[in-house]
Formats: sequence, C-alpha cells, structure tokens
Amino acid sequence: MSIEAPLSLSQHITQIGLFLVAAISIFGGSLQMYLGQPDTSPRLDNVHRFMAGVYLATGFICLWAGFTIRQQGFLVYLLALGVLLAGVGRLVSISKVGLPKPTPVWLGYLIPELVLPFVIAGAHYAST
Repeated sequence: MSIEAPLSLSQHITQIGLFLVAAISIFGGSLQMYLGQPDTSPRLDNVHRFMAGVYLATGFICLWAGFTIRQQGFLVYLLALGVLLAGVGRLVSISKVGLPKPTPVWLGYLIPELVLPFVIAGAHYAST
C-alpha cells in the first residue's frame, strides 16, 4: 500500500479553480438546458440547448480533472483555454450588441471567465 504525498499548494489552487468551473458549468449548463432560449426562434433555441450540453459536459470534465489532478497535464491548460474563450465570446457579444441587463450579473460572469483561466494555468504550471 503506497501513501501519496499531500497535494502542493499550487495543486490545491488548480483543483479549487477546476471545482469552481465545474460547479458553474454543471449548474449553468443544466439550467440553460432546461430553460432554453426564451422568446426566440427554434433555430436559436436549438443552438442554445446544444451549447448548454457542451457547457454541462465541460463541468463534468473539470470535476473529473479536479479529482484526478495528480494525473493531469495538458488537459488543465485546455480547460483553462475553454473558459478564457468563453469570456472572449462574451466580450465579442458585448462589443457587438451591448452589455445585457442587469449589468452586475453579466459582469459577475465575465470577470471570473477572464481571470480564473490564468489562475488555473499559472497554478498548474507551478505544480509541474
């Protein structure tokens, strides 16, 4: 029976970041899958629920990666990139059609999507 060494601080930070993304993605993906895109065309609702499924699946992948952090390598960087690109997508949307209301809620989504990927990737890099 081998006893594994405790996780380093940087591994804990990476793990916490992945668990945060997992919680947000699982909750948000489930909610959006259920709600769909209200007051819209069938095409947009279809795309919205499809992307909700991708969002939900990403949450499960982040959860698994967090629990198996010792075995994870490049996957953590790819997950962080996915979160960053989601935030970039929000920035593009804001630049094209404006910031949705209520503004604090949407900024509350955007800011972690632009910051958390760098925390996750930086902590993961520090642990390698």
